[in-house]
Amino acid sequence: MLFLHALITHNFLQYAVLGGILASIACGMIGPLVVAKRMSYIAGGIAHTTLAGMGIAYFMQQSPLYGALVVAIIAGLIIGIISLKVEKYADTIISILWAIGMGVGLIFISKTPGYNADLMSYLFGNILLISKNNLYLLLGLDVVIVVLITIFYRQLIAVTFDEEFARVRGLKVDFYYLMLIMLIALTVVSLIQVVGLILILALLTAPAVIGGAFFKSLGKIIVSSVILGGVFTFLGLWISYVFNLPSGAVIVLVATGVTILIPLRALF
Repeated sequence: MLFLHALITHNFLQYAVLGGILASIACGMIGPLVVAKRMSYIAGGIAHTTLAGMGIAYFMQQSPLYGALVVAIIAGLIIGIISLKVEKYADTIISILWAIGMGVGLIFISKTPGYNADLMSYLFGNILLISKNNLYLLLGLDVVIVVLITIFYRQLIAVTFDEEFARVRGLKVDFYYLMLIMLIALTVVSLIQVVGLILILALLTAPAVIGGAFFKSLGKIIVSSVILGGVFTFLGLWISYVFNLPSGAVIVLVATGVTILIPLRALF
């Protein structure tokens, strides 16, 4: 009841819940495709590379999220093109970009005057610091993701589940593969404020894994992932507020805790 009363009276909690819902829409739409296509490593590479953009933006006194957005798109394009042209080097390039992004980001963070508490929240997540401008950005990203997936749903499904058959049917596989990576990049940016760079993969994949355990249809998995993401972020916020714990970490522990129960149910 303490949390619900605070939710009614405090704007920052209302923004946090709205931010969690908006982030859940993005990760719920993209997560099942990431899991099905086994692209978690690509998502992780893009996520950690964005630290460079956040560090540079913060050094220039701009919003770290906008810096993350620019670098995520650039990193996604590089990873996507190399994966298509020289697939055997894809993992190497992702690892290199991962390291470069973290290194560049940390250098610019160290050169920014003062204690960068706000930027640290992007590393480990602090959904309680979401502002109205952040909500507008998340809403814009959600609109782009939902519109593109709705329009190109069949094509993205074909590329995700049977790439060779899609090529035989004359589908522009390379184009839709790059589109999928761009959507992953946008989703990564939407999750940074909620759970931080370090924990993005957990919230991106956990709802999809749980949904896939109960449904076979990708459409149902997507819907269930969106709902589960919202439930996990709300419960994580609730627990973190009551016990004064880091929100991003609690959200991820709630999501992964439920996910662990899925294989365990087969034992009983």
